[in-house]
Amino acid sequence: MDLFAPQAAPAEWLVIATGVAALAVTVPRRTWLLARNAITIAHEGGHALVALAARRRLEAIRLHSDTSGVTVTRGRPTGLGVVLTLAAGYTAAPLLGLGGAALLGAGRVAVLLWVATALLLAMLVMVRNAYGILSVVLTGALFVLVSWLAAPDVQALFAYAVVWFLLLGGVRPVFELQSKRRHGGAPDSDADQLARLTHVPAGVWLVFFHTVSLCCLIGGATWLLGL
Repeated sequence: MDLFAPQAAPAEWLVIATGVAALAVTVPRRTWLLARNAITIAHEGGHALVALAARRRLEAIRLHSDTSGVTVTRGRPTGLGVVLTLAAGYTAAPLLGLGGAALLGAGRVAVLLWVATALLLAMLVMVRNAYGILSVVLTGALFVLVSWLAAPDVQALFAYAVVWFLLLGGVRPVFELQSKRRHGGAPDSDADQLARLTHVPAGVWLVFFHTVSLCCLIGGATWLLGL
Protein backbone atom coordinates (compact mmCIF):
# COMPACT_ATOMS: atom_id res chain seq x y z
CA MET A 1 0.00 0.00 0.00
CA ASP A 2 1.33 3.41 -1.02
CA LEU A 3 0.94 5.58 2.08
CA PHE A 4 0.69 8.85 0.16
CA ALA A 5 -1.34 7.68 -2.82
CA PRO A 6 -4.68 9.53 -2.95
CA GLN A 7 -7.75 7.33 -2.72
CA ALA A 8 -11.13 8.08 -4.22
CA ALA A 9 -13.84 8.98 -1.74
CA PRO A 10 -16.69 6.50 -1.23
CA ALA A 11 -20.03 7.22 -2.82
CA GLU A 12 -21.81 10.17 -1.22
CA TRP A 13 -24.52 7.96 0.25
CA LEU A 14 -21.87 5.86 1.99
CA VAL A 15 -20.26 8.98 3.44
CA ILE A 16 -23.67 10.06 4.73
CA ALA A 17 -24.28 6.55 6.08
CA THR A 18 -21.06 6.64 8.10
CA GLY A 19 -22.14 9.99 9.54
CA VAL A 20 -25.54 8.60 10.48
CA ALA A 21 -23.84 5.60 12.10
CA ALA A 22 -21.57 7.89 14.12
CA LEU A 23 -24.60 9.93 15.19
CA ALA A 24 -26.40 6.74 16.21
CA VAL A 25 -23.48 5.90 18.48
CA THR A 26 -23.16 9.43 19.89
CA VAL A 27 -26.78 10.24 20.78
CA PRO A 28 -28.12 7.22 22.74
CA ARG A 29 -26.78 7.21 26.28
CA ARG A 30 -26.02 3.48 26.36
CA THR A 31 -23.78 3.45 23.28
CA TRP A 32 -22.30 6.85 24.16
CA LEU A 33 -21.06 5.66 27.57
CA LEU A 34 -18.99 3.01 25.81
CA ALA A 35 -17.86 5.03 22.79
CA ARG A 36 -17.00 8.07 24.89
CA ASN A 37 -13.75 6.32 25.87
CA ALA A 38 -12.41 7.22 22.43
CA ILE A 39 -13.25 10.90 23.00
CA THR A 40 -11.52 10.74 26.39
CA ILE A 41 -8.40 9.36 24.70
CA ALA A 42 -8.47 12.33 22.31
CA HIS A 43 -9.17 14.75 25.19
CA GLU A 44 -6.25 13.60 27.33
CA GLY A 45 -4.03 13.24 24.28
CA GLY A 46 -4.76 16.88 23.46
CA HIS A 47 -3.68 17.95 26.93
CA ALA A 48 -0.50 15.89 26.61
CA LEU A 49 0.45 17.03 23.12
CA VAL A 50 0.02 20.73 23.88
CA ALA A 51 1.83 20.36 27.21
CA LEU A 52 4.85 18.97 25.38
CA ALA A 53 4.63 21.72 22.76
CA ALA A 54 4.53 24.28 25.59
CA ARG A 55 7.66 22.65 27.10
CA ARG A 56 5.89 21.36 30.15
CA ARG A 57 6.98 18.03 31.58
CA LEU A 58 4.46 15.28 30.91
CA GLU A 59 4.39 12.85 33.82
CA ALA A 60 1.33 10.63 33.41
CA ILE A 61 -1.95 10.02 31.62
CA ARG A 62 -4.74 8.05 33.26
CA LEU A 63 -8.00 6.90 31.68
CA HIS A 64 -10.82 5.56 33.84
CA SER A 65 -13.72 3.21 33.24
CA ASP A 66 -16.25 5.99 33.91
CA THR A 67 -14.79 7.72 30.79
CA SER A 68 -13.04 10.36 32.87
CA GLY A 69 -9.32 10.96 32.60
CA VAL A 70 -6.45 13.03 33.93
CA THR A 71 -3.18 14.24 32.46
CA VAL A 72 -0.46 15.22 34.92
CA THR A 73 2.13 17.76 33.83
CA ARG A 74 4.78 19.74 35.64
CA GLY A 75 5.90 23.30 34.99
CA ARG A 76 4.96 26.84 35.86
CA PRO A 77 1.56 26.90 37.60
CA THR A 78 0.59 30.03 35.67
CA GLY A 79 1.26 31.45 32.23
CA LEU A 80 0.43 30.75 28.62
CA GLY A 81 1.73 27.18 28.65
CA VAL A 82 -0.64 25.90 31.30
CA VAL A 83 -3.56 27.87 29.82
CA LEU A 84 -3.02 26.31 26.40
CA THR A 85 -2.63 22.87 27.98
CA LEU A 86 -5.96 23.16 29.81
CA ALA A 87 -7.73 24.61 26.76
CA ALA A 88 -6.58 21.71 24.58
CA GLY A 89 -8.75 19.01 26.18
CA TYR A 90 -12.27 19.80 25.02
CA THR A 91 -11.02 21.14 21.70
CA ALA A 92 -8.84 18.12 20.87
CA ALA A 93 -11.45 15.73 19.44
CA PRO A 94 -13.14 18.37 17.24
CA LEU A 95 -9.80 19.65 15.93
CA LEU A 96 -8.58 16.10 15.27
CA GLY A 97 -11.84 15.47 13.44
CA LEU A 98 -11.35 18.61 11.38
CA GLY A 99 -7.80 17.59 10.49
CA GLY A 100 -9.00 14.12 9.61
CA ALA A 101 -11.74 15.55 7.41
CA ALA A 102 -9.13 17.64 5.57
CA LEU A 103 -7.04 14.51 4.95
CA LEU A 104 -10.05 12.55 3.73
CA GLY A 105 -11.08 15.45 1.52
CA ALA A 106 -7.66 15.12 -0.12
CA GLY A 107 -8.05 11.34 -0.41
CA ARG A 108 -5.32 10.57 2.16
CA VAL A 109 -7.03 7.67 3.89
CA ALA A 110 -3.84 5.71 4.61
CA VAL A 111 -2.09 8.78 6.00
CA LEU A 112 -4.97 9.37 8.40
CA LEU A 113 -4.96 5.77 9.64
CA TRP A 114 -1.22 5.67 10.25
CA VAL A 115 -1.05 9.12 11.84
CA ALA A 116 -3.80 8.05 14.25
CA THR A 117 -1.90 4.84 15.03
CA ALA A 118 1.32 6.77 15.66
CA LEU A 119 -0.43 9.20 18.01
CA LEU A 120 -1.97 6.32 19.97
CA LEU A 121 1.41 4.59 20.24
CA ALA A 122 3.04 7.80 21.49
CA MET A 123 0.27 8.26 24.03
CA LEU A 124 0.58 4.67 25.26
CA VAL A 125 4.10 5.38 26.52
CA MET A 126 2.71 7.83 29.09
CA VAL A 127 -0.43 5.97 30.23
CA ARG A 128 -0.01 4.87 33.84
CA ASN A 129 -3.03 2.73 34.70
CA ALA A 130 -4.24 -0.66 33.52
CA TYR A 131 -7.61 0.45 32.17
CA GLY A 132 -5.98 3.26 30.24
CA ILE A 133 -3.38 0.94 28.74
CA LEU A 134 -6.09 -1.53 27.72
CA SER A 135 -8.19 1.22 26.10
CA VAL A 136 -5.32 2.65 24.09
CA VAL A 137 -3.98 -0.79 23.06
CA LEU A 138 -7.39 -1.97 21.84
CA THR A 139 -8.01 1.26 19.96
CA GLY A 140 -4.55 1.17 18.39
CA ALA A 141 -4.91 -2.50 17.49
CA LEU A 142 -8.14 -1.75 15.65
CA PHE A 143 -6.40 0.91 13.56
CA VAL A 144 -3.48 -1.42 12.80
CA LEU A 145 -5.77 -4.27 11.75
CA VAL A 146 -7.79 -2.05 9.45
CA SER A 147 -4.63 -0.48 8.00
CA TRP A 148 -2.94 -3.82 7.28
CA LEU A 149 -5.73 -6.26 6.54
CA ALA A 150 -8.79 -4.41 5.29
CA ALA A 151 -9.53 -3.67 1.66
CA PRO A 152 -9.16 -0.03 0.57
CA ASP A 153 -12.93 0.50 0.47
CA VAL A 154 -13.28 -0.79 4.03
CA GLN A 155 -10.38 1.40 5.17
CA ALA A 156 -12.12 4.43 3.69
CA LEU A 157 -15.44 3.66 5.36
CA PHE A 158 -13.70 3.09 8.70
CA ALA A 159 -11.77 6.35 8.36
CA TYR A 160 -14.92 8.32 7.52
CA ALA A 161 -16.78 6.77 10.47
CA VAL A 162 -13.92 7.65 12.85
CA VAL A 163 -13.74 11.26 11.65
CA TRP A 164 -17.52 11.69 11.84
CA PHE A 165 -17.42 10.33 15.38
CA LEU A 166 -14.66 12.74 16.43
CA LEU A 167 -16.62 15.65 15.00
CA LEU A 168 -19.98 14.64 16.47
CA GLY A 169 -18.62 13.16 19.68
CA GLY A 170 -16.54 16.27 20.27
CA VAL A 171 -19.71 18.34 20.63
CA ARG A 172 -21.49 16.38 23.35
CA PRO A 173 -18.92 16.55 26.22
CA VAL A 174 -19.13 20.34 26.36
CA PHE A 175 -22.90 20.15 26.86
CA GLU A 176 -22.35 17.49 29.53
CA LEU A 177 -19.88 19.74 31.32
CA GLN A 178 -22.29 22.66 31.11
CA SER A 179 -25.04 20.51 32.64
CA LYS A 180 -22.78 19.33 35.47
CA ARG A 181 -21.74 22.87 36.30
CA ARG A 182 -25.37 24.01 36.28
CA HIS A 183 -26.07 21.45 39.00
CA GLY A 184 -22.99 22.36 41.04
CA GLY A 185 -20.74 19.58 39.79
CA ALA A 186 -17.27 19.49 38.24
CA PRO A 187 -15.75 22.33 40.32
CA ASP A 188 -12.28 21.52 39.02
CA SER A 189 -13.19 21.15 35.36
CA ASP A 190 -10.93 22.52 32.65
CA ALA A 191 -13.23 25.56 32.33
CA ASP A 192 -13.07 26.29 36.06
CA GLN A 193 -9.31 25.89 36.20
CA LEU A 194 -8.97 28.21 33.21
CA ALA A 195 -11.26 30.72 34.94
CA ARG A 196 -9.04 30.75 38.02
CA LEU A 197 -5.89 31.14 35.93
CA THR A 198 -7.12 33.80 33.51
CA HIS A 199 -9.87 35.56 35.53
CA VAL A 200 -12.12 34.98 32.54
CA PRO A 201 -15.44 33.42 33.68
CA ALA A 202 -15.83 29.69 33.18
CA GLY A 203 -18.96 30.37 31.14
CA VAL A 204 -16.86 32.22 28.58
CA TRP A 205 -14.56 29.23 28.30
CA LEU A 206 -17.59 26.99 27.77
CA VAL A 207 -18.69 29.27 24.94
CA PHE A 208 -15.19 28.95 23.49
CA PHE A 209 -15.36 25.14 23.67
CA HIS A 210 -18.82 25.17 22.07
CA THR A 211 -17.63 27.49 19.30
CA VAL A 212 -14.62 25.34 18.44
CA SER A 213 -16.57 22.07 18.44
CA LEU A 214 -19.48 23.38 16.37
CA CYS A 215 -17.25 25.20 13.86
CA CYS A 216 -15.15 22.05 13.45
CA LEU A 217 -18.30 20.01 12.89
CA ILE A 218 -19.54 22.38 10.20
CA GLY A 219 -16.13 22.66 8.51
CA GLY A 220 -15.43 18.94 8.77
CA ALA A 221 -18.83 18.01 7.37
CA THR A 222 -18.20 20.35 4.45
CA TRP A 223 -14.97 18.52 3.60
CA LEU A 224 -16.40 15.05 4.14
CA LEU A 225 -19.39 15.72 1.92
CA GLY A 226 -17.25 17.45 -0.71
CA LEU A 227 -19.33 20.63 -0.59
